[in-house]
Amino acid sequence: MRLFQLQRISAIALLVFLTIHMMVLHYPPFHIDFTRILERMADPMWKAIDMAFLFFVLVHALSGTYAVLTDFDTVSRARKVLAGGASVIGVVAFFYGAATILAFQPPG
Repeated sequence: MRLFQLQRISAIALLVFLTIHMMVLHYPPFHIDFTRILERMADPMWKAIDMAFLFFVLVHALSGTYAVLTDFDTVSRARKVLAGGASVIGVVAFFYGAATILAFQPPG
């Protein structure tokens, strides 16, 4: 039941963060302005938003994959291994992505 709730909560969060992402990056007034992107990536608030977006994408994707894989009878015996593997992949991917976001410094 917790996996079901986690999937729904992360889906709602993804809708919020995806809407923000699309409005800021893909629908600017006239065209994509890379200086605007550089300014946005220099702001700590935007880095936090990007990291939250990354977190919820990983939670949603990995919990969904886990749910699909455990639906198969042959895989259901290995639930702990799958949960552990998904957790390790999620933590490693989050730290790698967060390090990339935090390390970005605009030229200048």
